[in-house]
Formats: sequence, structure tokens, C-alpha cells
Amino acid sequence: MKTTPTPTVAVPSPRPAEPHARTCQIAVVGTGGIATVHAGDIDRLGDRARIVAAVDTDPDRLTEFCARWSIPRQYTKLEAMLDAERPDLVDLATPPGLHTAQAIACLARDLTVWCEKPPVLSLAELDQIAAAEAGSGGSFATVFQHRFGSGAQRLRALVAAADPRLGAPMTAVCHTLWYRPDEYFHVPWRGSFEVEGGGPTMGHGIHQIDLVLSILGDWREVVAVADRRARPTRTEDVSAALVTLDSGAVVTVLNSLLSPRETSYLRFDFAHATVELEHLYGYRDEDWRVTPAPGHADPVTEAWADGPTGQPSGHHAQLSVVVSALAAGQPPPVTLPDTRVTMELVAAIYASAFTGAPVRRGQIDETSSFYYRMDGNGAPWEA
Repeated sequence: MKTTPTPTVAVPSPRPAEPHARTCQIAVVGTGGIATVHAGDIDRLGDRARIVAAVDTDPDRLTEFCARWSIPRQYTKLEAMLDAERPDLVDLATPPGLHTAQAIACLARDLTVWCEKPPVLSLAELDQIAAAEAGSGGSFATVFQHRFGSGAQRLRALVAAADPRLGAPMTAVCHTLWYRPDEYFHVPWRGSFEVEGGGPTMGHGIHQIDLVLSILGDWREVVAVADRRARPTRTEDVSAALVTLDSGAVVTVLNSLLSPRETSYLRFDFAHATVELEHLYGYRDEDWRVTPAPGHADPVTEAWADGPTGQPSGHHAQLSVVVSALAAGQPPPVTLPDTRVTMELVAAIYASAFTGAPVRRGQIDETSSFYYRMDGNGAPWEA
């Protein structure tokens, strides 16, 4: 019989839950840099949501975080929080290597989880979470906030409707060209497949990869390369891939931590228009540019004028939708099946890069070493 752990930090008794439809009660696990971003965006939701508890193994950082965001209860162990609280949402803002066990623990309590990227270290771990979700009253969602800006919503709707004003998708570009100095990898959990899950393909470019797939649809095959060229890391610091989608469109994907002029650049070429997005860590409507093909200016301009405007991408945009879904009794986006499409492509990029062979969707299963680790049996440079 499992014993009930006690908090290692003295905390007051939980308050009675407020009406769910009025205020979404959130517990934040991890109080580092990304948790601070989440807390700020939760605060912007006003009385729609509030943080009622926080968890961190570092008592000093935890106390500082709770004081900054007026969080009433704090715990240094996740199990202690789970024993004492019944939040509407558990926000996992911890290092990637902790996500799977923490998510399963929350789902075992019928709690809903919103998890930072990368949500897991492997497809095997993602399937473990899916099995836990299947037996839970809660659900699991991944932080992929770039899906929720109005520009992406607008383009996604046009593609989903096969709008003839844009025409069929032909090709796309997905570049995450960032810069991280050697000092970036001094953080203990960075720079290894065992703890971080991968390099820029997994931890950085995954945002742009997910956004492209959410707009253009499922992928079919990938051919890729990856290398460790400069950084003191066991993972790659650059990768490139050629991805064929189910539609037949071809996407070039480049992920780098070696690019002094940082940019996140997406380009979608349709039969009648090019749609471009350039930003760094979040975009606004004005970061999108549409170029009609000759003779198509009026219908393309009309098509792009349809749909939502004014919503920047970011955690606040996704959180707003998450809170609305919970209030309606619905699983919040991005669901596990949505996440798996992206994670499977990331795994396939590593598999293709490390084996030198094309990889088709569905090929990485329990018989493949890349199902259990993104580096399979090990990166080539580790040999």
C-alpha cells in the first residue's frame, strides 16, 4: 500500500475550490525561467485563472517565485502537492527528463496536465503517457503556443478548407536558426539525449516543425542529416531535413544553434501565393507577409483578409484556449495524438540522420531503437 508523503515545506491547509467556471485553479511544477513566463501569462488571464500552488525542489527559488506571483501554497515534492491539492490544471515547467513520470503521477490522480516542450524524451515515453491518459479522468496537452496566433489560425483555416484562392500547397521552408554559446550548456540537464532528449531538432526547432505540420497536415517521409560541429554537447547542434507531406508538398527543415543572426523563418508556397512568417520567439500579425502570384492579387488579398486578427502567438494565447476548454469540460489542445505527429517526425529526423536512410511515418515502432531514444543506439560522434 502506497504511503502518503508529507510536504517538506510547511503550508497552510488548502482553501475550498472556487467555482470551476469562474476561475481555473492551476498548480505550477518547476519555478525556473519558463515557469516565470507561464506565471506572467496566467496573471494576464485575470480572474479566469490563478496559480494556487507551486512545486520546486529548490526551497529558496520556490519561495521567491511564490512571493512574486502571490501563490498561497508551496511544496518541494510533487507527490505532496498531489496529496493536498485538486487543481484544474497542472502546469509542468520542469526539465524534459522529468515530464513522463510527473505527467503519469498527475494522470493517476485524474488531473489534467499542460506540459512544456519537449513533452517527453522518446516515442516510448509518449505512449506511456497515452496509456496513463486512457485510464484517467484527466488529459494531457503539450505547450505548442505558436499554433494559437491569429496568423497561424487564419492560414490553417484556409488550408483546411482547400481554399482555391491560395491553391494547393507546393513547398515550404521551416528554419529555426538560433544561437546558443558554449555557456548555455553549463546547465546540467542540457546537452544530452538522456536528459534533454536532443539538440535543436528536439528542443528548439520543434516549435516551428509543429506549426508547419499543424497548418499543412501529416508527413509521409523524411531524409535528414545532423552533426555536432561546434558546441560542447553530446547532441547535435545543427540538423537539416527534407520532408514530404501526405499532400505531396515538400518542406525543407533547418535547425541550428550556431547562427549569430537569429531568426525563425517559415515560408509556405501555394499555387497562387507565397505566405511568409519571420520572427524569433513569438509573432504578431505584422510578422506575416503575403505575396500573390501574377494575376491572383485580388483573390489572394481577399482570402488573407478573412479570419481572426490581433492575437500574437505565445503561452497566453494557448492558455486562454486551454482555460476555455476546461471550463467547457473538454480536453485542452494540443492533444496527445496531435503531439505524436510532431514527435514522430522529430524521431524520424534523428533516425534518418544517424542511419543515412529515408524514414517513413509509422516505421519507428517498438522494434526500432529510435522508438526508445532519439539517438537510437547512439549518435555517430559518440562511437
